[in-house]
Amino acid sequence: MGLFGKKSEGGLMDVIRCDEQEYLVWKWRPSGEANSTKKENAIRFGSSLRVKDGELAVFVYKQNDGENQDFIMGPHDQTIKTANFPILTKVVGSAFGGASPFQAEIYFMNLSGNVQIRFGIPYFDVFDPRFLDFAVPMAVRGTLTFNITDYKGFIKLNRLINFELDDFKKQIKDAVTKYIKAVVTNIPADNGMPVLQMERKILEINDLVAKYLGTRLETDFGVNMKGLDIANLEVDKEAEGYAELRKVTAEQTTKTVGAQTDVNIKNLQDTQKINATNMEETLRIQREEAQRAQKLQTEGQNISVHQLNQQTKVAQTAAESMGKMGGGGSGKGGGGMMDPGSMMASMAMGGAVGSGMAGAVGGMMQGMNEQKQTPPPPPLVQYNISVNGVQSGPFGWEQLKQMVEAGQITKGTHVWKQGMAGWELASDVEELASLFGAVPPPPPPPAP
Repeated sequence: MGLFGKKSEGGLMDVIRCDEQEYLVWKWRPSGEANSTKKENAIRFGSSLRVKDGELAVFVYKQNDGENQDFIMGPHDQTIKTANFPILTKVVGSAFGGASPFQAEIYFMNLSGNVQIRFGIPYFDVFDPRFLDFAVPMAVRGTLTFNITDYKGFIKLNRLINFELDDFKKQIKDAVTKYIKAVVTNIPADNGMPVLQMERKILEINDLVAKYLGTRLETDFGVNMKGLDIANLEVDKEAEGYAELRKVTAEQTTKTVGAQTDVNIKNLQDTQKINATNMEETLRIQREEAQRAQKLQTEGQNISVHQLNQQTKVAQTAAESMGKMGGGGSGKGGGGMMDPGSMMASMAMGGAVGSGMAGAVGGMMQGMNEQKQTPPPPPLVQYNISVNGVQSGPFGWEQLKQMVEAGQITKGTHVWKQGMAGWELASDVEELASLFGAVPPPPPPPAP
């Protein structure tokens, strides 16, 4: 508003300033004036106003339209003059010639300082929502730090006249006690936090309380909460409720661990049973397939032998026929000559039989050679493996080969199959040696 002019070298009636060391709100009163509201609010023409950096001077005065306020933010150091203090003309009037005192209340507010309050909330009951029959006494101690940032909001919520910092601290402390008790009491239910774990989660609790408390202090008292430090969250460990809660939670934990262990053992047993059943079924199928293949092979050989026998009989019959034909040539009317037609037929039959026998024998020999050249079936491998104490399997040869290539099985992996006395390293099982391949020899030395 341009209320003040430059500082004057003389004629000062009063120096309006605050010399308090620790304050939040302080009311200025002129020197030598007491027991008179009008006199203590009288500001003389020529007085000097000094507002330090971080301070705010609040002028409260009355006019026809009601109470008004002017704010002077520090740093400020000037002399009050009628010409540049417009309210003087309205307040003082012409009867005093512009030189008489005018009425206004002046308050200094500390905007740079912090106010710290130590609080200690005595034991109050906290309940674990799982065990509402056991009340656990809990105490909270710490420090609250606040200041004023919204001075207009602060003035609306608090009376400046007769403001006492100690009384204001007491109001804040009472509110802090109420708010912290409300938040801490509901933390177990609202955040799923067991009461017996609250002591070691003090940082998490501090954040929850600060979030709630900061908004309330600003709304109710117009102050800015700069920090909340809950230094101690103390549980009364001598209380009966604490002892009972520890007992029931310990029993519940023991039962839970026991039940989980039983489940794990049963799962392991079921897994082993399933693996054994799968292995037995796999071996059964492999045995049946091997027996079926052997049976088919035997039947094929029997058929070939039967065909050869039949062809031998036919050849024998043909030979006998040829012999009879030779004897008939010396018979009656034969003149000892062979019948060319019969001889040709016998020779054709003998050739066919011989060719058939040769083919049959050749087929048998070829089949025997093919049987000898057919590679044996792959080994019927079914191994269980143990990696980091976890058992799995059984796995066939191809699965084991893929797991070796993927690096899931090494020579140091423990393996077991039916018939083995116990678990052995894969490197010690001769049947699995080919899975890991040959180890290459060391490289040749560099050429000189």
